[in-house]
Amino acid sequence: MPDRPPMEHYVAPIKETTVVIDAVRVDDKPSNLWSDAWSDLRRRPLFWLSLLLVFVLLVMAFFPTLFTQTPPNNDCQLANSNGGPAPGHPLGYTFQGCDVWARIVWGARTSLAVGLLSTIIGSSIGLVMGAFAGFYGGWLDSLLSRIGDIFFSIPYILAAVVVMSVFSQYRNVFTLALAIGGFAWASTARVVRAEVLRVRQADYVMASRALGQSRFQTLLSHVVPNAVAPLLVIATLSLAAAIVAEATLTFLGVGLGSDVMSWGNDISQAQSSLRVAPMALIYPSIALTLTVLAFIILGELIRDALDPRARARR
Repeated sequence: MPDRPPMEHYVAPIKETTVVIDAVRVDDKPSNLWSDAWSDLRRRPLFWLSLLLVFVLLVMAFFPTLFTQTPPNNDCQLANSNGGPAPGHPLGYTFQGCDVWARIVWGARTSLAVGLLSTIIGSSIGLVMGAFAGFYGGWLDSLLSRIGDIFFSIPYILAAVVVMSVFSQYRNVFTLALAIGGFAWASTARVVRAEVLRVRQADYVMASRALGQSRFQTLLSHVVPNAVAPLLVIATLSLAAAIVAEATLTFLGVGLGSDVMSWGNDISQAQSSLRVAPMALIYPSIALTLTVLAFIILGELIRDALDPRARARR
């Protein structure tokens, strides 16, 4: 066979070769889910707008005298019945001659109290049920899941109507919050269970078990802290739903008593004079709408910020 001609090898000169080395600064803070979510949220004007509105509502609920000096009930005069705006009374008067603005300011405390208590009760029950069902599995998962399915199939508004009708002599903020939150936890439990099922397969959970921690200690120290992100979103949206539920039940006459000041009571009492004085009903309805809208927007933004896929699509 004839010898093959030698093959030429083309090698770039070392001096002309550019070598790029990835450099990592060790002093940079490591990125995590919460820092990435905060970086996304703080660049969105709608987040700051909804957060400002929620802050104003909380200040109004805890410190109502900063917004009005007029007593909501003690300064009612029938001579001012359904009266229009007047100096010191920018929104006019109710049918009983009470200041509309003062009742809106003082009613924020009741509506937010019911919403917060209902959310705390529902989120606590849902967190416990979902965490135990997802982490331990087996017969406990089947039992807790079936209990959750039963509660999920019951409309919590209807259940609250029944509970408040039975306990009509105890129509207060705590009873109403217990009636709402005690039947609205099933959806929270489902989400928490799904998140715990995902987290319990992580390496740090297996490492914790290998180091000798009990299953309950691992659940509390590693699984639950890394599975609460969706719970924050659900709690924000549930708070808005609970405020609406309180107003609905009070409007139907099975919520808070007529002596308790709330936006639902103001809307219910103003419906009798809707044709002659519609603003007495519209103003508390606007306050209710803005409050619910602020919490819903805040929850939606937090949900998108905690979802890496949603951030990647933007």
